[in-house]
Amino acid sequence: MEIKLFEKYSFEGVVVNDPGLKNVISLKPIYVPQNFGRHASQRFAKAKVNIVERLTKKLMTPGHKGKKHWRTSEYCTGKSQTVVNIVKKAFEIIEKQTKKNPIEILVRAIENAAPREEVTVIEIGGIRVPKQVDTAPLRRVDLALRWLTQGAFQAVADKKISIEKGLANEIIAASNDDPKSFAVSKRIEVERQAEASK
Repeated sequence: MEIKLFEKYSFEGVVVNDPGLKNVISLKPIYVPQNFGRHASQRFAKAKVNIVERLTKKLMTPGHKGKKHWRTSEYCTGKSQTVVNIVKKAFEIIEKQTKKNPIEILVRAIENAAPREEVTVIEIGGIRVPKQVDTAPLRRVDLALRWLTQGAFQAVADKKISIEKGLANEIIAASNDDPKSFAVSKRIEVERQAEASK
């Protein structure tokens, strides 16, 4: 019997095209994106956690964008069932709009939103100099998920639109590599800064 996410979406046929992310995007079949912290004490074990579950966890802790705190308190309560329901409804919207497997759309969105290089600051003789560095694969996925969730929350802040619709729109836009997507625009900005710091 095939294991399907939410008993609807199959993991079969979903592949990671980006060779740098193949080992850190887990597509191990699960019914519900919840493992109750099974890998919490192991280093780099995030790579074993299903990518849909990592999205749900990031929805609970999206972080703050700049100095403005988006109104996310009703979603960031630590109640995992709330974010699982958000992802479930968002996937239904994605399937309805694209007529494709939402897991595949999510993987394409992460590939398009993951930055390949970024800027760090090194100190040389008391002078702080920005320097371009390659981004580690796990960090690439973390940044992509963070920007996808922040973009979704930004889209629904002060607007009459549900978080499910906002998340679905952000994932679809990122999967199409659309610069209107917050995550894709952030990736372009970070890579442009890195290019200037070479």
